[in-house]
Amino acid sequence: MACPPPSQISALELLGFGECGWGISLVWGLGNSIVIALGAYSLGFLIGIGGAFGKLYGGPILKDLLAAYTTLVRAVPELVLILILFYAFTGALNEILLSWGYDRIEISPIVTGIVVLGLVQGAYQTEVIRGGILAVPVGQLEAARAMGMPSLTMARRITLPQMAANALPGLANLWLNATKDTALLAVIGFSELTRATSSASASTKAFFVFYPAAMALYLIISLTSTLLIGRIEKWARRGQRDVRT
Repeated sequence: MACPPPSQISALELLGFGECGWGISLVWGLGNSIVIALGAYSLGFLIGIGGAFGKLYGGPILKDLLAAYTTLVRAVPELVLILILFYAFTGALNEILLSWGYDRIEISPIVTGIVVLGLVQGAYQTEVIRGGILAVPVGQLEAARAMGMPSLTMARRITLPQMAANALPGLANLWLNATKDTALLAVIGFSELTRATSSASASTKAFFVFYPAAMALYLIISLTSTLLIGRIEKWARRGQRDVRT
């Protein structure tokens, strides 16, 4: 059955999962956004842990390389990095492969999104985690060394637990940023939530239906994340004095 003109369809029908609705497209885009945000945040966390310890305890060359990485990535907009990796980097790589007699390759938009946003997250998380480590009381570390505690044991029992509590508010903000930064992938044609919303709005001209719906979905992600992060922070700070009292 053919759908009537969009102007004759109610907002609930447009947002529904029926033949004339765009609900499936929006939910699919929401799922893609969450997958990319989780992948990018996880990659960024791994980079952040390594980068923080490298900047604090690495050699001079490693410290300089990490400083250049965090400075460059934080200075360049994420959108520019996405375009460089997806277009410029892929084009240069294909030129090299063709000159060597190999076929062209195509980088998946979802891989591009995870890698680029992961690199961005890694730069910011490096500084957040480094600050969390520096906030650990020096006296506790000196006491552990005086007792002959091995470095790995000291990190597991003293440094990492307190670092997690200190860095969690900053890491929580970066997670919320990751969920919103997925919208930038719309410029390379990836069907995340913003791209799906734009397609639905362009097809139906119901802009005041789909964009508020997208805003509500982003808000649901943020509120749910805030509740979960609050529980995690409460668990991470167990046994510590509440500075708000």
